[in-house]
Amino acid sequence: MRYAVILAGGSGTRLWPMSRVEEPKQLIPFLGGKSLLEIALARLEGLVEPERRLIATGEKYRAAIRRAMPQLADSQILGEPEGRDTLAAVGLPAAVAARQHPQAAIAVFTADHLIEPVDVFQDCVKLGFQIAEEVPSSLVTFAIRPTLPATGYGYVELGEPLAGFEGAFAVARFVEKPDAETAQRYLDSGRHAWNSGMFVWQVESLLAAIERYRPEVHAGLMRIADAWDSPRQQAVLAEVFPTLEKISVDFAVMEPASCDDRMAVITVPMPVRWLDVGGWPAYGETLPADENGNRSAADRVILADCRESLIVGSDPNHLIAAVGVEDLVVVHTPDATLVCHRSQTERIKELLRAVGERFGREHL
Repeated sequence: MRYAVILAGGSGTRLWPMSRVEEPKQLIPFLGGKSLLEIALARLEGLVEPERRLIATGEKYRAAIRRAMPQLADSQILGEPEGRDTLAAVGLPAAVAARQHPQAAIAVFTADHLIEPVDVFQDCVKLGFQIAEEVPSSLVTFAIRPTLPATGYGYVELGEPLAGFEGAFAVARFVEKPDAETAQRYLDSGRHAWNSGMFVWQVESLLAAIERYRPEVHAGLMRIADAWDSPRQQAVLAEVFPTLEKISVDFAVMEPASCDDRMAVITVPMPVRWLDVGGWPAYGETLPADENGNRSAADRVILADCRESLIVGSDPNHLIAAVGVEDLVVVHTPDATLVCHRSQTERIKELLRAVGERFGREHL
């Protein structure tokens, strides 16, 4: 039995003002008229049966997702009372699936990613499922072959090839986000890949690892699972989930498991074009560039002597005009406009705090 879960709980603050508290980035149809969540679900066609595709998100987004994805049953949307990072986000669907299918394998993806070509992605995921089902106590991560010495991603160091599974490797170690010099060494080595945040494992393997390394989180997940599909489900979820340790699955499980002889941590490198659409520069990479490197996603744009800038607008009748600018991000919505140097986009979260302090939730 195979499941897939798409993590879609992020608020998308780095894509403000297009992404808002009530309309998170994964639901905005700003990629050829499709949302990131729609695209992520479409990548699962042929991999996992529709009824076994789950969405892990904030409970506050449930209604919006149901409106945008009417093909999903309410039970396929796992609403978290509050965000507790990725250990809780992957542990909950595993615990729920294990109630009916303890031998099930479950793949974990995120709604932030754009991946091409899809057939190569699917071949790698099929290999990951096979490993998870056939190699005892295995946890499989998918890694991206690096194309540049990126400092914004964690890395996986590839170990020995996995016997019997061409294209898979043991994980030698996980490495945190490096400085520029170290990242260049990783790129040159050919033994390192970007940690994609995508996984596959048998649910019993993951839950056993959580019990070993984070027993209190495991106990909480079991309490929630025991009450699932009962009249007490929502009450227990609301009581227990916010008490779970707020920690990533990488720190809590994958890193200690990679040093544990009782576990088999394996990676399958994906030779794909991969974009983590977490902010405006990455979104700009999805758009074609003009002869001066400008990219735009707006109906009415006039640029004169502009270079390497990104222009985004949500109002088809609003004209955005710019003269002589370089390396800017300009995003226009009916009630808020962002103007930001491309090198400063990581400060949008800081900017939003100031917006909230001065204007409340009106523009958040």
